[in-house]
Amino acid sequence: MRTPMLRKLSLVWGLGALMAIAGGGGEALAEPGGKIEPLQFGQSVEEMDSNPMGQITSVSELRDVQPTAWAYEALKSLVERYGCIVGYPDRTFRGDGALSRWEFAAGLNACMNVMERLIQENVAVLREDVDKLKRLAQEFQGELAALGARVDNLEVRTAYLEDHQFSTTTKLSGQVVTALSGIVSGDKNNGTESITRNTTLGYRTRLELNTSFRGDDDLFIRLSSGNLEDYGPIAGTFQPVLGATEPEDGNLSNSVLYYTFPATENIRLWAMGAGGAFDDFTNTVNVLDGDGAFGALTTFGTRSPIYFLGEGTGAALQGTWDKLQLSLGYLAPAGNDPSQGEGLFNGSFGTIAQVNYDFSDNLTVALTYSYGYNTLDTSTGSQRSNFRYFTETTFGEAAKTSHNAYGAAFSWQLSDHFVLGGWGGLTKARTLKSIDLADASIGRGSLDIWNWAVTLAFPDIIKEGNMAGIIVGMQPWVSSSSIVFPDDIATTDIDSSLHLEGFFQWAVSDNLSITPGIVVVPNADYNNANGTLVMGVIRTTFSF
Repeated sequence: MRTPMLRKLSLVWGLGALMAIAGGGGEALAEPGGKIEPLQFGQSVEEMDSNPMGQITSVSELRDVQPTAWAYEALKSLVERYGCIVGYPDRTFRGDGALSRWEFAAGLNACMNVMERLIQENVAVLREDVDKLKRLAQEFQGELAALGARVDNLEVRTAYLEDHQFSTTTKLSGQVVTALSGIVSGDKNNGTESITRNTTLGYRTRLELNTSFRGDDDLFIRLSSGNLEDYGPIAGTFQPVLGATEPEDGNLSNSVLYYTFPATENIRLWAMGAGGAFDDFTNTVNVLDGDGAFGALTTFGTRSPIYFLGEGTGAALQGTWDKLQLSLGYLAPAGNDPSQGEGLFNGSFGTIAQVNYDFSDNLTVALTYSYGYNTLDTSTGSQRSNFRYFTETTFGEAAKTSHNAYGAAFSWQLSDHFVLGGWGGLTKARTLKSIDLADASIGRGSLDIWNWAVTLAFPDIIKEGNMAGIIVGMQPWVSSSSIVFPDDIATTDIDSSLHLEGFFQWAVSDNLSITPGIVVVPNADYNNANGTLVMGVIRTTFSF
């Protein structure tokens, strides 16, 4: 079996051999006259002048066709006598692929159109060529008829899309998440008060605009609204906070704005105008990370807390080299605030550096480091681990803190329907200023905050699009502290507390999924006196 030398060259050989034009000769039906312009496959005669790209008048213009090619003469005749064949805009023919009957029919149709025009214009066409073209047309009449129908259908669909398209440069997508949820058991405040047992229905909506000006860049705008409340203050711990939390009372806001573009072949840059987050440019290495709409139900189950140690305005880059990926970023929560002690470099900020390595297509490991000022709180874990929140609600003033956080994560796909993952992290924080109270003072000190999790994911379980997940771990807790609080208030988390989460995401359709799940937290807020917190959730996600 002969291997084709160039893409579509078998079309050239087939037409050349069957039409016997490689050597010329034969009886002309009309006198020569006029210049024959080459025609692209599937292009009508009327469209030819409006799309000159790739047109050639001599086979020598094709840089990758050599005179030693086995079909060179046939190609030469088709190009120079009838203009049936064209090259690509870079003057190449690219013929190193096999030819299908559809491609042959498309080329045959192009030559038939050209010859029909030539006869109408009294341009010389060989009778022998016409006879053999007729025989080819008869053999391929089925393909030609189907090809015409497909072209007609494409023209109708293209016209519809042009009339109804949102934008030629911008893609619009949307998402609506509703959560029917409630805490069914649990205590707070050392077991002296039961957590309110209320069933609630909240929502989060997002409209996202992705605009590309060059094809490889992206101007991203997210408009958000919602009323899905934060369970932290109600539960006395941040352990049951949902990933889709959006307590905006239905107000619409431009929550995220950034522009990303390639700086080099391997490096991509981000300019964060508002609402930037570490996970925008960093791989969180968790298959259950659906940003609250898919996968895990809780904020903790969505991704490691280290990715919540920074947000806002700033810049970032991501470099990718084969199996290695590097992410760097700087974000300031009040980067737009010109007040004293705020802005990009004089106020709170968070930084992140991460290295990902793909040991195989199924195993990825990440090492992460974060440094920040006044960005310690992650809205996960115990109240004390969110130290600024804890000091403000307890003593009326948020402690000024800095932190160094270290994390490691992995994702290992053991089969098509099972992915094992997990992470662990340590945050070493310190206070930078004493807090003066009416009758006491809280001095400076340090604290260690730990967290870990193991995730089991079952993608496409029962049917494609479904997802089941189990998350077992310990949300951030203060294991040790050198800070002394007045009135014998504990500065460390007293007891151990696990995070147990399970869910089943049922893909009703491509645009709708329903996810029932349960969250169980023994010894809520790391205090045995608080008993076990149990929360049920039914999440519904509409997307387009």
